[in-house]
Amino acid sequence: MNAIKSLALNGIFLAITAHGLIGLSLIWDKVLLQRRGTQNLLSYVFWLGAISIFGLVLLAFGFKMPSLYIAGLAFAAGLLDLIASYFYYAALKSGEASDELAAMGGFAPVATALFALWLLKTPAGGQWSGFLLLTAGGFFMFFAEKVPLRKMAPRIIAAAIGFGLMNVLQKIAFNNTNFVSGYVFFTLGTFAGSIALLIPPSWRKQIFQSSEQAPPKSKFWYMVNRFVAGVGSFLVVFAISRAHPSLVQAISGVRYVTIFIGAYLITRFRPSWFRENFQGRAMILKATGTCLVVAGLVLVALHGGTATQ
Repeated sequence: MNAIKSLALNGIFLAITAHGLIGLSLIWDKVLLQRRGTQNLLSYVFWLGAISIFGLVLLAFGFKMPSLYIAGLAFAAGLLDLIASYFYYAALKSGEASDELAAMGGFAPVATALFALWLLKTPAGGQWSGFLLLTAGGFFMFFAEKVPLRKMAPRIIAAAIGFGLMNVLQKIAFNNTNFVSGYVFFTLGTFAGSIALLIPPSWRKQIFQSSEQAPPKSKFWYMVNRFVAGVGSFLVVFAISRAHPSLVQAISGVRYVTIFIGAYLITRFRPSWFRENFQGRAMILKATGTCLVVAGLVLVALHGGTATQ
């Protein structure tokens, strides 16, 4: 029983589970973002942030008011999460899921490590070998295709910087308060960001018009998918509270392996949903990236799944 509890609270195990769930949700996000009624990016991101308010249910489970400084850091992290998510989903909507999002598996851990070096003084939690393999896997999958770097780089870099700084701010907050207290203010920041999207009249019109036009079936699957993504996102935050943020972000390679497998199966058996290139050079590089991610996870596991925080 103690072994199961220890595993369930292990930051690395939590990160692997979380990124696997997020990978599954991103595959379905790609499908939904191609469908009429759920194509509007502003509406998509607004509801992503709006339903985060349900995170306040944790108030009853050990909330203690932190200092205003720590509360502000957690709030800023939540706001950054929504901003970065906008660019993240913009990349997902415009390109191949297993390529554009795999770029985040390379750039985001690097951004997190740089911010960690500046603010935490420990860029990779003492596990450089696993970190480098996991990050390299993301880059291999990214360069599997001849992608228009000039077009997509701004979205990828903006998302990576946003997620990188968010991860480190989260860690600082969790180092100075308990998980529930930090997560509550993180949730408030994400929710505030979604409400801010309603301020420009043209954005507000897009959000509600798109929501009204979406067929009931699309709304249902969107909410189901948001629940899966929400559980995954919650577990990522929980993992960051228990392990080094650079390592947790590097393990995001798991979600891209999940996307790679899911995109291949959809291309093979449900091409009407979306299709990707799994031929020749692209297939070899994507498979190599997958192997690097697996090797990185093995190295992390050999260190016992712990990291300097």
